[in-house]
Amino acid sequence: MPATQTIRPAELLPGVDAKRIAAPERADGARGNGAPAIRGRALIFWDPKVPGKKLNAIDTDQITPATDCVSESLETLDQRWKAGSFRFLMPDFRERVQRGESFVVAGDRFAIGSSREMSPAGLKGVGDEAGHELVIVCGAGMGDIFRRNALNLGLHVVQSRAAVDDAQEGDTFAFDPETRTLTNETQHKSYEPAALSPAEDDIRRSGGIIRVGRREFRDSVMRTPEITWPDAKTARSLTSTEQILWAHRVDKDADVRAGATLRLYADLLPASDGTAPFSIHTFNQITGGDTIRPRQIAVANDHFVFNHREADDKQTAIGKQFADLHGITRPHYATPGDGIFHFYFPEQGLVVPGALVPGADSHSRAYGAYGALGYGVGSTTLGFGWATGYVYFTVAGQRRVVFKGRLQPWVSGKDVVLALLARWGAKQAEGMSVEFVDADKQLPMSYRNTIANMMAEGEATNGIFAPDDLTYAWYREKGFADLPYPRFGPGANAIYEIDEVLDLSEVVPLIAKPFSPGNAFPADEVARERIAFDKAFIGSCTNGGYSDLLEAALVLRAARDKGAKRAANEFVIFPGSGAVKKDIERTDARLGGESVAGVFRSVGGEIRESWCGPCFGQGPDALAKGQTAITSFNRNWANRMGVGGLGYLASPAVVAASAMLGYMGPPSELGIEWRAERFV
Repeated sequence: MPATQTIRPAELLPGVDAKRIAAPERADGARGNGAPAIRGRALIFWDPKVPGKKLNAIDTDQITPATDCVSESLETLDQRWKAGSFRFLMPDFRERVQRGESFVVAGDRFAIGSSREMSPAGLKGVGDEAGHELVIVCGAGMGDIFRRNALNLGLHVVQSRAAVDDAQEGDTFAFDPETRTLTNETQHKSYEPAALSPAEDDIRRSGGIIRVGRREFRDSVMRTPEITWPDAKTARSLTSTEQILWAHRVDKDADVRAGATLRLYADLLPASDGTAPFSIHTFNQITGGDTIRPRQIAVANDHFVFNHREADDKQTAIGKQFADLHGITRPHYATPGDGIFHFYFPEQGLVVPGALVPGADSHSRAYGAYGALGYGVGSTTLGFGWATGYVYFTVAGQRRVVFKGRLQPWVSGKDVVLALLARWGAKQAEGMSVEFVDADKQLPMSYRNTIANMMAEGEATNGIFAPDDLTYAWYREKGFADLPYPRFGPGANAIYEIDEVLDLSEVVPLIAKPFSPGNAFPADEVARERIAFDKAFIGSCTNGGYSDLLEAALVLRAARDKGAKRAANEFVIFPGSGAVKKDIERTDARLGGESVAGVFRSVGGEIRESWCGPCFGQGPDALAKGQTAITSFNRNWANRMGVGGLGYLASPAVVAASAMLGYMGPPSELGIEWRAERFV
């Protein structure tokens, strides 16, 4: 029987004596404490559609385009990151910073999206090379991964809607590193920014997470991790997320409450080929590179690996050399084609119910489908975790979504989450932890994966389905019967700041139009618009499992029965893992003895490798300028699937139907009659 992931003490390299590890360096007071005020002029991002309004929802894809998120060596980590800063949104950004425009002003929800720490690191690097300390000034709802990354790097961030509203071109600002007070000197106004927790302020004052890591490294090596679950009385007042936090505390007397920053042991600390190099650099800077093996590490080569470009191959080699040095092999080191890590690592038993999994990819939230606390972090948090075995985590507010009512024909997890994001609107989840309750136990694991995964787009800290019979049945099917943590669920007296119900009987098949997953409309209404497209894509970490692909294949087979022969345009499938790619070649009785892959190929579909590339504009399938695609991916932001391309989002069933129709629409447009026994 395969073994599951467990938390282990630090493993010293041969010949290393823990008692001889250098004493902690003092990190207190490295910033602030009499440091002079930072001064500069405003650099404002205006909304091109609304005169006089600051631009909201600038995502990290716009801060650092994917092609610039590459490191060819540990010595030149940030070279491409700096060059790519606001490459398309503000091409003269570096020149303006060099001229002294060092206070970046933007609207609400700045830096939402990806966990790419290349964004704050690149911005900080642009300021450093110009001899200016950059200060980010934005409104409410800053992307929390970016905010944490900025603190780790020593990049100043200020959230003050009043300061943003008042700012005008040419205004001169001052920022006091000691008090964090922001002053618009031109307008003679001062602002108090959104507060940091004491631990966050300590990281800031210390000069960043590397210095904190050096301070705490020796003690972390000497300490044996201990996971202790709350007793029944304590658990009664805690959500599922809070119970995992309570169990994983390093400091057992720490209070689990919204706004508190805790140190938490991590069960797994996964990176991709894209996020591993900066994590390796951080680990080496903290540990010296010659004292311990990286703790709870996992690396999946799934982002840039099939680009077949020299720079990307060099980046992949950095992670491979590190894995070889420390003896990291499968399943903890996934080679190209093994799979997208949000599918691969759960398949391998590395993600288990009750686990804490900070992953250096924003869609690590997908692990909430398995009853784990998965959330996105940057590379410096990951490298710190590899060094110490734990991470810093600021507890979010709690909210709950209860799913009730019967699922309607053709509705899947993708439609459910698009409906939820559409309901939440501009505020989305407001950075909270979301407790999902499948009241009637009708959401299979594939649907739960899609919903939890897209809490990245929902701007939640995490989303979680407490493990239930469906969860444990999935693990038994994979051969994992001996799981490390007790069964748990939300306490009866747990408190939620926001408590809501989503009636599944009201959800219909949806299509999200550019440039937001929440910009979703009923697919039958979209069908009347006859929106054409160049490509249809099914797969990704959101909808790349066997059940997802079977859902599409069932629609295609029914379409063939109605006389449809071939997909109207290019039709490409990206399995979620290498194992899924193999499984879809096997015959399935639900397809009359055909295989999923065989059905796809019969209508002209092409099966690609398992990787993330096309979802964020990489590889030969990336959209070219002017092209449009309907996809089962998770993001349809500007330039996300390729510079100048337009992406639409839908379920595998709707994408499959659209592929056969030649325009965007649901399966009903093909004249297929819904029968639950045939399509579920």
